[in-house]
Amino acid sequence: MVCISFCNRCSRIIAVSSRWFESLAGSRAAAGRISYSVIRVSRISAWSSKSAGHLQTNASGFRQVLRMDGDTSKDLSTGVALPPPDDEFVSEKELESWTNTILPGQYDSYEGVIIDHRSLPSDASVFKKYLIASIAQWKKERKHGIWLKLPIENVKLVEAAVAAGFGYHHAEPAYLMLTLWLPDGPCTLPPNASHQVGVGAFVLNDKNEILAVQEKNGPLKGTGVWKMPTGLTNQGEDIFDGAIREVKEETGVDARFVEVVGFRQGHQCQFDKSDLFFLCILRPTSTEIVAQESEIAAAKWMPLSEFKAQPIFDTRPTMKKMLEVCLARVEGKYQGFAYEDIHPDSLNSNSYFYYNQVDFFGSQQQSIFRAKDGERSCRRVVT
Repeated sequence: MVCISFCNRCSRIIAVSSRWFESLAGSRAAAGRISYSVIRVSRISAWSSKSAGHLQTNASGFRQVLRMDGDTSKDLSTGVALPPPDDEFVSEKELESWTNTILPGQYDSYEGVIIDHRSLPSDASVFKKYLIASIAQWKKERKHGIWLKLPIENVKLVEAAVAAGFGYHHAEPAYLMLTLWLPDGPCTLPPNASHQVGVGAFVLNDKNEILAVQEKNGPLKGTGVWKMPTGLTNQGEDIFDGAIREVKEETGVDARFVEVVGFRQGHQCQFDKSDLFFLCILRPTSTEIVAQESEIAAAKWMPLSEFKAQPIFDTRPTMKKMLEVCLARVEGKYQGFAYEDIHPDSLNSNSYFYYNQVDFFGSQQQSIFRAKDGERSCRRVVT
């Protein structure tokens, strides 16, 4: 198996594997095979990837195909390379037969291609030929980014995809996403998601008691510290829904969302991702507590004065600032951000915009959010 690289403009070989070069340089028979069926070019310069020397010879029977990994020169900005499937040569007829096997997919609005993963061949060797022909066609069409989703049952196709130049983009439990950037120059494909989204819930009842929990697992495990319910949002879950869910899961208390009062951004968190943490105000609609056995050691309604007197607030400035903001909101000295459903003007199935509606509509108005029959509604009233 060898690699050969061709110039995009003049079909000139610009790089070959060292093994192919050595066999060609040392064998008249090999040179004879090269010059056997000249079609489009009469002189080709071949360079070894391990040697600065070069060889002038006649050659033909080759066509431009795409670059795959192998022992080739790194400077292939004007050419592409292919390890032929069987021997050292790809015949004109065989390559033409591959062009009838373009992988199905759809073009996106950024001159990219999203390959239809439901139509991928299960055989790795067949997939390789399809991929070679497809990328050659997409290069002719001047496409940019190629997206290849490989379901977990197609994991054996990964090697061929990586050999064709694809790289990992992200992975989920059921699939691996790979991408390939075809043009010269920097890749402008959007990177994988860089943040995780967390929520914290400040839940205060009419007795001036805060809903507080102690961790069974986590950094505060065994410290005796009482904190607000917190957690990560699920994929596709809105911030307000995540806060409501976390309160219900950790404590069994039903609550309604009021506002986002602030957020914190952190970096170099789990798996080097960044973190967005949204602090929310909720109002309880039930009082009975049932602590989550798997994550919560204890949960209770705790007097606010006792909660804020904990020593941890003297050593954790972020936690202290968050508590101060929540208290300012309760005392009417601060206004957070409520949400409004803007789905009619959005392409997304769920789209909510958070903003300070009291200030936006004037000091004499406020937003009230309430749940009715499982649906969320928003109305503004004059106070």
